[in-house]
Amino acid sequence: MKLIFEENKARYGKRRIKAELNNRDYKIGLKKVRRLMKKFNLKAICSRRKYKSYKGTVGKIADNILNRNFVVTQPNQKWTTDVTEFSGPFGKHIYRQF
Repeated sequence: MKLIFEENKARYGKRRIKAELNNRDYKIGLKKVRRLMKKFNLKAICSRRKYKSYKGTVGKIADNILNRNFVVTQPNQKWTTDVTEFSGPFGKHIYRQF
């Protein structure tokens, strides 16, 4: 197990080590691999993914008429709304209106 871990430059975690051991005809369970990795202090190196933000095409933005002054003296004097767009499975866009 240490050999597999070192061959792959500490990039293999418990699942990949288990799969590699099974490929080499060593039948061993995932929990056993996890316990042995903990015992031998083998921890896979996980690189953090770089944050990527993409705003896409921005539509028309309305003017800020209220200037965050939401105080009213009568009912129905000021109305606000918010529309949020989410990317769903299979490239579908889900709109939620508040």
